[in-house]
Amino acid sequence: MAVVWFKAALFALCLVPLARLVFFAFSDRLGANPIEFVLRSLGTWTLTLLLVTLSITPLRRLTGWNSLIRVRRLLGLFTFFYVCLHFLTYAGIDQSFDLSAILADVVKHPYITVGFTCFVLLIPLAATSTNAMQRRLGGKRWQQLHRLVYLIAVGGVVHYLWLVKKDITQPVLYGLVLAVLLGMRIVWRRRAQVALNRQPGSAI
Repeated sequence: MAVVWFKAALFALCLVPLARLVFFAFSDRLGANPIEFVLRSLGTWTLTLLLVTLSITPLRRLTGWNSLIRVRRLLGLFTFFYVCLHFLTYAGIDQSFDLSAILADVVKHPYITVGFTCFVLLIPLAATSTNAMQRRLGGKRWQQLHRLVYLIAVGGVVHYLWLVKKDITQPVLYGLVLAVLLGMRIVWRRRAQVALNRQPGSAI
């Protein structure tokens, strides 16, 4: 029951950034460039939720609270939800769904190229997030596919870093958090491999 309430609270919390944007829109507080404000906000929350999703496994291992794994899918789907809003704001509001202009931007601007690539890579992860798709793909292939999230996270940080022109403090902080999360996984994997190699009969 505690997990159910936690998931419900987390679901509501994940909607707060969207509610904030809606409130700002209706109260005329989106600034002089509202499209840019909305794009930056949605992009920032996409990357934030992605890093929070990646933090679930380290937190579970450090705290021993295995129930945390039950909210990882929820966080991942909200990440995809916000990146869809981010892309639709760009493609629909900023570019009026002008395909030629969008493609020209993707080719011309490296930060858009990286961001669009990350968006495309997130689609199969969201589409295969269900238990049914995991069974259909098989555990090993499903895990291999979902390891793309590490590449997507790196690309998200690069997209943000190349987007800003002056103050790179925030994207650098995101990069440091990502480096810690990926570094912990590398250390744990190496330790597991060393422990496996030390087992009797493991040497050839």
